[in-house]
Amino acid sequence: MNSQAFAMLEFDQLRQLVQRHAQTEIGRAHSHALEPFEEIESLQGALRQVAEAMQLRSRAVRFSFEGVADPSQAIARLKIEGAALEPLTILDLVRLCNAALDARSAILAERGSCPALFKIVAALSADLQKLTKTITKKILPNGELDDRASPELARIRHDVGRLRSSITRSLENLMHRSSEAIQEELVTVRNDRFVIPVRADHRGRINGVAHGSSSSGATIFVEPLQTIEANNELQTLREAEQREIAEILFRLSEDLRAELPQIEAAAEAVAALDVINAKAAFAAAFDCVVPEVAESNSLELVEARHPLLEQNLRQTDGCIVPVSFALDDESTTMVISGANAGGKTVVLKTAGLLSLMALAGLPVPARAARVPFYRSILADIGDHQSLAANLSTFTSHVANIASMIETCETPALVLLDEVGTGTDPEEGSALGVAVVDHFKQRAAHVLATTHYSGLKMYAANQPGVLNASVEFDEKTLRPTYRLLVGLAGSSSGLEIAQRFGIPVEIISKANEQVKQSSREAIEYLRRIKRESEEAESLRCALEEERAAVAEKFAKLDRDFQKRERERQAQFDKQLSAVVGEFEKLSRELVAKIQERADRVKVEREAQKQAAELKREAQRATQAAKSKPVAPTPTNVPSQLRGVRVVRDGEVVNAGREVSGSPESAEASTNPIAARSIHADGAHERKIRVGDRVQLSSFGSIGIVDQIRGDEAEVRVGSLRMREKISNLELVEPTQEHETARGAKPGSSPTRGPQTGSPAGVGAVREGSLEKLRRQTQTTELHLHSKEPDSNFKTSDEINLIGKTTDEAVDLTDKFLDEAFLNGLNEVRIIHGHGTGALRKAITEFLSDHPHVERFASAPQDKGGAGATQVELKS
Repeated sequence: MNSQAFAMLEFDQLRQLVQRHAQTEIGRAHSHALEPFEEIESLQGALRQVAEAMQLRSRAVRFSFEGVADPSQAIARLKIEGAALEPLTILDLVRLCNAALDARSAILAERGSCPALFKIVAALSADLQKLTKTITKKILPNGELDDRASPELARIRHDVGRLRSSITRSLENLMHRSSEAIQEELVTVRNDRFVIPVRADHRGRINGVAHGSSSSGATIFVEPLQTIEANNELQTLREAEQREIAEILFRLSEDLRAELPQIEAAAEAVAALDVINAKAAFAAAFDCVVPEVAESNSLELVEARHPLLEQNLRQTDGCIVPVSFALDDESTTMVISGANAGGKTVVLKTAGLLSLMALAGLPVPARAARVPFYRSILADIGDHQSLAANLSTFTSHVANIASMIETCETPALVLLDEVGTGTDPEEGSALGVAVVDHFKQRAAHVLATTHYSGLKMYAANQPGVLNASVEFDEKTLRPTYRLLVGLAGSSSGLEIAQRFGIPVEIISKANEQVKQSSREAIEYLRRIKRESEEAESLRCALEEERAAVAEKFAKLDRDFQKRERERQAQFDKQLSAVVGEFEKLSRELVAKIQERADRVKVEREAQKQAAELKREAQRATQAAKSKPVAPTPTNVPSQLRGVRVVRDGEVVNAGREVSGSPESAEASTNPIAARSIHADGAHERKIRVGDRVQLSSFGSIGIVDQIRGDEAEVRVGSLRMREKISNLELVEPTQEHETARGAKPGSSPTRGPQTGSPAGVGAVREGSLEKLRRQTQTTELHLHSKEPDSNFKTSDEINLIGKTTDEAVDLTDKFLDEAFLNGLNEVRIIHGHGTGALRKAITEFLSDHPHVERFASAPQDKGGAGATQVELKS
């Protein structure tokens, strides 16, 4: 941007005002170099940073950079390979890094609300903090190295301290022995060597090397011979100490050199944050806002204040009067008239300086501000008269305006103070109108002050041009410095001249010289002003009334909100009670449903057990029908002896009492007992895998699948259970065992001639028979056939098409139980193709059903993938 207006708008003084709030030299240098941005993206980024810093400041978050020195020379020295830094310089870099890391921690804690500031410190690494901690442990704040900086340094300094103490004691003993030759018993140091003060007249009493004398010559400082070697050794240790210190400093410098990019980033971060912090502090001191800068052609300042004028008025306890106005695409020009010393020039300078501040990324003292991204800010303010340059007032103004016309680049802000002044009023007025209109035609924003009636009439008649004036109190003859937009003002030159002491008779003569037309114009402007003031008073009254009505409605709204909150609280309370009651009933209902589910599960298990018993009874019935019934026990199937089978209320088979001995009768009525007796009649054998056994605890009969130790795994129907072998009784041995005893496979066991029972029945112990009698009473099996379900297409298939998955699973479960009870070996489930959901649900259900042996898709002639063929367990 052209810097033509910087001096007129006092931008340098403004930068100094901001510079006062910087804490470091680099921050002050950057503040002094502030200027308008060339790219709008960079400007908006800077404004976001200032806004975030102001927000952090409002939450009492501060950045402290006190004591941070300018690191430029130290960084330049680090760039030289092999160069070592002084201890204080190293500490300056440590303070710089710590300040940057502290600022990073403060910003990181508020990262969500300040992303633009975090970008400045994001590159800083935690490794830098480790290095600074290491350095601060080795270098003391005064720049000396700590004894613990290295083991070698600690050893050397320990030896130095020990040797110093030894030399001091030796010299003290010598002075005590030769006290008459000693000026004062005080060990001193001359030329880095320990000496004692000896009287000049007793110099011969102390043998040693003289290291000078006092100013009077009465005292000679002598290094005794007995301490020369110790002093030499001490000097050697000091040299070793300096070498070790140099080595430590070199190593620390190398560590810093390895982190040079991080140190440079810390320096840049501190400089940037110090400037941003200075801007935020300036904003807090002058009650500033962050301006809105955009490509739009709209300039709006609300209650804007000139910061330099405000600073001066504060020193005299004065109060600044803010100004407000707006320019846009429709109204690009404003002509300001009114009394002399009324503040017209202040309006121009306020608009120009605040625009420059906004474009430089600074907050502006106003309640709200919107500034276009101007390419040019041009000003012709003040008297540029120069005798040396042979410029009069008029020529200086004309030369400056000519330069402004040549360099103007839109969008632009043009400030013209007393345009056309310094020449004939008629010509000056015409020139002023022409200049203002020229800049207006170039779409620039123009602010011009004038006393010429021609410009006032131009503003009143030309579209897009606003009239404005600074207020003048005719009663006190003093300006109020208020800007009135839309109203032209009179100069009130004669009134002001009277206030400043011009005699009344001169003022009267001047009034007589004023043209009648001018007096009429002045009176017209005054009348307009009075009407404007009356309208303003009416507006204020209406505003007060509106505020009162708004307050009344606000009170009504607050009352309504209060009642609404109370009603809502009551409703929430009632709702909580209803919900609590509902949850209580739900828990009770869920408990009942759970009990019912358990009951259904038990009933289903009972149905499965009944089905197993029914199948056993069917097999026994079929066996009985396949053989002729004889009156002797040998013709009665052993499985049905003592069993009475009743199907649908009719007796299918009744267990018969057989004639013969009591033993044979007992055996015939108790098949379990009969099968517990071995063919050889000698003794009972151990239970083996495959034996049919009875569980004494349940009375059920099963087959032994496994034996582990004293426990056996017994399969009873579709159930498997583990039971102690001592609780099992043998019912029927395996086929292999019968063959081992000489019986032919498939042959009937040998029976005795008298009892008709297997051979060796008499060998059974009496106690066992008595036990079997008690356990085996006549059993009656009631077999009921169920009516077929209406959903069954036939007895061996079910059609589920059109059912939901839950309905289909329930129907399938009932169908499989029915099929299993009726002794079916294979069934078909029809579910169709559809979306596949029904087939998937049936497949998952069949995969773990206790009645299902295996299942697969039906053959193509029986439905294919639309049906599932199921093989039931036998």
